[in-house]
Amino acid sequence: MTFQVYDTTLRDGAQREGVSYSVVDKLAVARLLDEFGVGFIEGGWPGAVPKDTEFFRRARTDLDLNHAVLVAFGATRRAGLGVDNDPQVHSLLAAETPVVTLVAKADLRHVQRALRTTADENLAMIHDTVTYLVAEGRRVFVDGEHFFDGYRDDPTYTSSVVEAALAAGAERFVLCDTNGGMLPSQVTAVIADLTARLGVAPEQLGIHGQDDTACAVANTIAAVEAGVRHVQGTANGYGERPGNADLFAVVANLQLKLGLPVLPAGCLERMVRVSRGIADIANIAPDDHQAYVGAAAFAHKAGLHASAIKVDPLFYNHVDPQAVGNHMRILVTEMAGRASIELKSRELGLALADHPEALNRVTKRVKDLEAAGWSFEAADASFELLVRSELPDGAPARPFTLESYRILVEHREDNAVVSEATVKIRIGGERMIATAEGNGPVNALDEALRVGLARHYPELGDFELADYKVRILEGSHGTGAVTRVLVETADGAGRDWTTVGVHPNVVEASWGALVDALTYGLDRART
Repeated sequence: MTFQVYDTTLRDGAQREGVSYSVVDKLAVARLLDEFGVGFIEGGWPGAVPKDTEFFRRARTDLDLNHAVLVAFGATRRAGLGVDNDPQVHSLLAAETPVVTLVAKADLRHVQRALRTTADENLAMIHDTVTYLVAEGRRVFVDGEHFFDGYRDDPTYTSSVVEAALAAGAERFVLCDTNGGMLPSQVTAVIADLTARLGVAPEQLGIHGQDDTACAVANTIAAVEAGVRHVQGTANGYGERPGNADLFAVVANLQLKLGLPVLPAGCLERMVRVSRGIADIANIAPDDHQAYVGAAAFAHKAGLHASAIKVDPLFYNHVDPQAVGNHMRILVTEMAGRASIELKSRELGLALADHPEALNRVTKRVKDLEAAGWSFEAADASFELLVRSELPDGAPARPFTLESYRILVEHREDNAVVSEATVKIRIGGERMIATAEGNGPVNALDEALRVGLARHYPELGDFELADYKVRILEGSHGTGAVTRVLVETADGAGRDWTTVGVHPNVVEASWGALVDALTYGLDRART
């Protein structure tokens, strides 16, 4: 049987706290998922959720999918109601998707106490609805809700649910760990027992894992190793409570670790871009430490690691980062040795290895600065300026010389708080004085500096202060603590860079980071 990768980001993933997709958002996510190469995109529950009904209506004209087919999700017919008369079932047909997924109770306790019907009626509901949809030309998957809990409590009845769905014509019966409480060994044991009990092939089964034990990905892989050939998950593991199985980790493990070509050729390399695109649409900051796709997934900090990576990057990377569209990063910290500095410089396009004395000086300076509270781990631009200052060509000259700066904070009668900064600088032989207001001291200082530099450096008009972070350094206390400031700057070309400043005075720390940011940005704009 063909391996099936089934995404439920737009339905199950949308149950994550804080996520609310518009119809336009859902269409955009579907395009990204199709680009990633999944086989099935579960678009939502038509008839039950108006937004989902509208999504399927618009999808007929607005979506041009190359790899995936759309799936409408819904329930079996209601207890005591004929399938011909169930409006929810008719809504599934009205969605006009080639595939329908039905959720069915697989735990007798839920059947009797939550659904409030009999064991036999539940089986009839499954049989009637599957048979009806298949007769209407739909491919049907059945999600067995609370399957694993039900199997543990009453394996005979839960097995009969599987049997009823497959006998009625369901293409796959999906084993759902709805409460997310299973462990991999338990998943494997249940699949083995179920297939032996019913005489069904594991390829007729699917797996849907929740992550309440942090085992959703592992449980999914265990199911595949037990013979299952249909996996469900969500982008970035989005979902209710701790979330669902992260489809990106699942797919990467299947393809790179088990050698199963579950995606079309060339699609796996799009994983990082698709992951971050969906995070942007969901308005969720990407998880830097997410497996495979996180910014830190292939980041190395220890000097020992860097020494080995110089010999072979795979010594400390479990796969080639480019296989999933990611890249290796070397972090420059107090743990860095010569190898880390050299590799990081190479990453930035600087041939520090050709200048061993400069390499020694940079290594010593980094260690000394890190000991004083600096951190270049997230400030590549400041690190590059430091390295270039030790190379024969030298760092780019500062665009100005500071004479002084001054900042006033005014609390006005109407409770407005306004900061005003004045900077006195020299550009060549010209003395400039510039004043500007801002919503805080650093913003005012940044604005005043730009006013003073604007005539000589028009490129600054494209620069934007994108982010600003302040941290009290470990081991310092109170209002006199040493602070570290990170400034992220972006330009009109979509590029961004981060600089760092450290000082007991937060404004001076900010000033250092701002000057680095402007120096680096202007140099790059003119090269």
